[in-house]
Amino acid sequence: MEDSLSLSDTFTDSRCPGRLARTLSYYAAFIGLGLVLASVGPTLPGLAKQTGSSLSSLSTIFVARSAGYLTGALFGGRLYDRYPGQALMASTLVLMAAGMALVPLTASVLLLTAVLYAIGFGEGALDAGGNTLLIWQYPTGLGPWMNGLHFFFGVGAFVSPLIVSAAIPEDGSIALAYWILAAALLPFILFVGLQPSPRIAPHAANNGVGSLREHRLTILLIGGLLFSAVGAEVGYGNWIYTYSLTLNLTDTSSAATLTSAYWGAFTFGRLLGIPLAARSTPQTIMLICFTGVAAASLGMLADPSSKLMLWAGTIVAGIAVAPTLATVISLAEEQMPISGRATGWFFVGSSSGGMSIPWIIGQLFESLGPEWTFYVVLGDVFLGLVVLVIFHQLRPTRATSVSKTSGT
Repeated sequence: MEDSLSLSDTFTDSRCPGRLARTLSYYAAFIGLGLVLASVGPTLPGLAKQTGSSLSSLSTIFVARSAGYLTGALFGGRLYDRYPGQALMASTLVLMAAGMALVPLTASVLLLTAVLYAIGFGEGALDAGGNTLLIWQYPTGLGPWMNGLHFFFGVGAFVSPLIVSAAIPEDGSIALAYWILAAALLPFILFVGLQPSPRIAPHAANNGVGSLREHRLTILLIGGLLFSAVGAEVGYGNWIYTYSLTLNLTDTSSAATLTSAYWGAFTFGRLLGIPLAARSTPQTIMLICFTGVAAASLGMLADPSSKLMLWAGTIVAGIAVAPTLATVISLAEEQMPISGRATGWFFVGSSSGGMSIPWIIGQLFESLGPEWTFYVVLGDVFLGLVVLVIFHQLRPTRATSVSKTSGT
């Protein structure tokens, strides 16, 4: 375990050589995270064909992946409080690459579910670790750096559908696409693994269970906001491809381009989030984001046959949902000391949203109609707005400097 030191000198440039290189390695890892996470949506029809299953039964893979993410965030988050962070992040990338390479070899939904669970575990541990380590490096002025981290996730998520579209042949096989994405993770593994690990924050090294108890309300509300934010993000990202094909609004190539446009808008939205975080409060940003996603969903429902509305709504939704996750994490950092354990609990909320919202959409998509994609997203966003109002009214107490140092 790396030695810990006081909060006041943990993150100064003189005491933390290589901080910029480590930050860049986290950004690189999140490009890899985006590549992997955005790959499932455009390959859903191919996965259904490969496993001989319907879309409704295949929606269980979202549950498995999110369950793996939840487990990875909880278990992996605690490991970052005890062991070198760079090695842990590199290991999660290895797990994700191996899982991606195995996806084309699964001939049944059961096997695919097991592989997606493993990939989700790696994603959860990587997400929890990247956010935690970045917070430890930037205890002040975190907002722009955090938005930068999630911007690079958007870069990977934007590129992923383009790779998938270019790599899928006319017979619909998804093997080459997954193997290319697996290989693309290799340079990120090397870059992350070669950087020296940062020192563990003192409140994390001292196992701040007391801090978690003290801030249970904050953790619960942050988890609720992440549930809604990630639920909307993944609900759109994973189903817009199949939605547009089902309504004959696009062909296969255009559907992949539409998915990429969503993640491209998402990436642009996270880039906008960097200056926005420096000028607005997290609560204001969240209100703007939730309102934008709701407006996009209502537009889709108002004219479901319009190609113009499809593209405009997709782009608006991508921009609007983009800053939410980084904003919620920054909001949490304002309220309490952040450890890997705490971040793991935050991501219980995000993984639950990523698990339940796409699954609910999948259950209703074939039985009630594709338009229920946006009814579900609207309900999810309404829940987020309710939690945001509760958070604003209760105003959880910000941790004192003493509790940030001692973790109690």
